[in-house]
Amino acid sequence: MDEIYKKIKDLRKQHDMTLKDLSEKTGLSISFLSQVERGSTSLAITSLKKIADAFEVPITDFFENEGNQNFHVRADSQKPFRIEGSPAEYTRLGGNFNGRALEPIIVTLGPDVVQDNVFSHPGEEFYYVMEGAVIFHVDGKEYLVKAGDSIHFPSHLSHFWSNPLHQTCKILCVLTPVIF
Repeated sequence: MDEIYKKIKDLRKQHDMTLKDLSEKTGLSISFLSQVERGSTSLAITSLKKIADAFEVPITDFFENEGNQNFHVRADSQKPFRIEGSPAEYTRLGGNFNGRALEPIIVTLGPDVVQDNVFSHPGEEFYYVMEGAVIFHVDGKEYLVKAGDSIHFPSHLSHFWSNPLHQTCKILCVLTPVIF
């Protein structure tokens, strides 16, 4: 994460922007952006996307390492992580190389979890429910997707999900653009 904070500060300076300029472009407060650059606060992926848009760079620029070309992802290297503001647990499955367009991940939703943030962004999303069931709310419609079922939709449609069961569910997700 420290690399991301440093990249944000470096990009801001390269664009000859003040924190106030960046705040106006992103809608994020000056104090929050200052804390981000110092690495003293966590950063939600939605905030990082706003920052990337302000600099007119893909969000993947914050994660790419030119020297890293990792195609094979071993099971023992897959570490679950959480994103601030999200009740889900994520596990990256994809390789790490420049120019990749897909983001394959396993999403684990706890029992009775509702992801109440409504999302809408460029790209596509594909989900295959491995265990349990998920209600996907896409463009005002509800889709009950059970184990073995899948759903695929353009990400610009407003969407969120919920786990209606009293058990954990696991979902294979493949989306664009790359966000992790």
